[in-house]
Amino acid sequence: MFANVIVENKSNYIDDLFTYGTGELDVMVGSRVTVPFGNKEKDGYVFSLSDSSDIDPEKIRDIISVDPKSSLNAEMISTAVWMKARYAIRYYDAVRLFSAPLKPRKRGTPRDPYAGMTTDYVRPEKLTEEQTLAAERLQEAINRDSESFFLIHGVTSSGKTEVYMKAIEQALAKGKGSIMLVPEISLTHQLIKRFMGRFGKENIAVLHSRLTPRERSDEWMRIRTGEAKIVIGARMGVFAPLEEIGCIILDEEHEATYKADMTPKYDTHEVAAKRIMTHKGVMILGSATPSVSSYERAKEGIYELIELKERYNKTPLPEMITVDMRDELRSGNRSIFSRKLMESMEDVLDRGKQVILLQNRRGYSNFISCRECGNVMKCPECGISLTYHKKGESMVCHYCGRKYPVPKTCPDCGSRFIRYFGIGTEQVEEQIRKTFPDRAVDRLDIDSIRDRKELDSILERFENKETDILVGTQLVAKGLDFDNVGVVGVIAADTTLNIPDYRSEERTFQLVTQVAGRAGRGDERGKVIIQTYEPDNYALTSAASNDYEGFFEQESRIRSFLEYPPFGDMIMVNFTSDDEEEITSVADEALAFFRKTFREDGIQRIMDPKEAVNFKGKDAFRRYILIKAPKGKRNEYVHYADQFRKNMTSKRSGVNITIDINPYSII
Repeated sequence: MFANVIVENKSNYIDDLFTYGTGELDVMVGSRVTVPFGNKEKDGYVFSLSDSSDIDPEKIRDIISVDPKSSLNAEMISTAVWMKARYAIRYYDAVRLFSAPLKPRKRGTPRDPYAGMTTDYVRPEKLTEEQTLAAERLQEAINRDSESFFLIHGVTSSGKTEVYMKAIEQALAKGKGSIMLVPEISLTHQLIKRFMGRFGKENIAVLHSRLTPRERSDEWMRIRTGEAKIVIGARMGVFAPLEEIGCIILDEEHEATYKADMTPKYDTHEVAAKRIMTHKGVMILGSATPSVSSYERAKEGIYELIELKERYNKTPLPEMITVDMRDELRSGNRSIFSRKLMESMEDVLDRGKQVILLQNRRGYSNFISCRECGNVMKCPECGISLTYHKKGESMVCHYCGRKYPVPKTCPDCGSRFIRYFGIGTEQVEEQIRKTFPDRAVDRLDIDSIRDRKELDSILERFENKETDILVGTQLVAKGLDFDNVGVVGVIAADTTLNIPDYRSEERTFQLVTQVAGRAGRGDERGKVIIQTYEPDNYALTSAASNDYEGFFEQESRIRSFLEYPPFGDMIMVNFTSDDEEEITSVADEALAFFRKTFREDGIQRIMDPKEAVNFKGKDAFRRYILIKAPKGKRNEYVHYADQFRKNMTSKRSGVNITIDINPYSII
């Protein structure tokens, strides 16, 4: 018997299967093995077995040993093979996603990353009528033992989590495991407490990047041995080594964090669907603001749509108030806070309620806007907002690469009130502390949480009402369930509205709607203040009226016309190197190859190589080529992009090439 093995390595030049003899060892597809490799011994995984080989038997060496505790199964290997073709990544990069970071302990007690966590979860006596109908549909699907795909479109606080739990109960009853995914690590704390109260701590394992490698390995082993049947995690949780999967749930499915932005680049939705098809289980996507792509699939009948239109406690959705900051400026208010927001904050704080302030400043370059009329400088070719670059005093489109001089006056109204916007959470926190010196203020963003304990501490203080005002980025908008929030303030809705991305309107609608859902989750209706210089933008007017259908119809028309996802695919080919001359040469060679290969599509669909102006990697230079693939052509376009990458790799070029499909960030 011969085994084809992928050897663990980090070299771009070794991405192939190597044949070994199995000898007397018990070897299966997925077995983790130690093999001779050159003059060394290396670990690897068996990808396939065969009775014969074309290689001279005298040149074939035998596998040295098998590690059954760290082995995978055939489904995990087949998914890794599928990922290699789907995302043009290496075998090793795909298989290591399923693997434990460290080998099993030889001795000692496994570490419990949530030791000491207590829960006050109380199971609801009765679900609402909408929840009951939704749960019954999911349970019936799990009982059918055939793959099914659902999209739950439920307003904020409609009780989606209880519906998820019902589905998981049904999977457990059939002896199958479940994977519960959330978009941010910050959400796992509250969710884990609820799940432990419902299913017992011993049945739950946790997988996310804030765990130490040792903690992740111990949790991985609990899953692999069947000790834990329920996996809670962020994106990496989709690779949980469950033997049988009954359902995979992606809560807040619209979030960009479900798309991996580092190598290997993959889409969690697609990986979950692939695993569910193999296991004949159920995939459940849930959101108050589904992505345009997911909702389009529901419209096409690919997903079954379930709607939850009412909050579980019957509390009305919060009152939405849009404040035109141009009027504030004209009346002499140059503060970052509108008078309406200040009045509302003072009112709820005096009544013992809490406040959440959102300023989603996550490292995007400043955009340029006229404070008189609200006009934002956009690329006339792409319709994408232009990014200000201090070097060269220019405005640059990060899609087509065109540069424009910064105007002295507004092209629309002639005003000289042109400003570069750049308010961040630290500035908001500073101003709030000055305005409310006697109130407890916390900040929740990437900079304020160095580890999981700090994150948990911030959330616990707010949950225990020790914090009066919580300032944060989009972390405060994602699924946090606090019943004492009276007011939510969106400091500058334009921050996400004007990022250089075709998804900017979608992100704005989602973010405003999601953060609004944090208000009024108790027994009192909440209030949301949206501050903006573009109050008439359809993303904001739709969010203010809670009109998802209206937003979707307008956004999908634009996407369809421009062939943006889900009506086409964007393929980004990245080039990185420390040699500027070589990277320019390789990128130009790639452009010529793509245009020749795609022929008449080349001129219209393949953009010239662009410099990644905000690149801060270990190499000195990065360039990229964007390719628009029409619907149905994705696999063909990716294949040829990968073919070029392999050709360059075989030449041992000093340029590293990666491929990103439907990236969530261009700059």
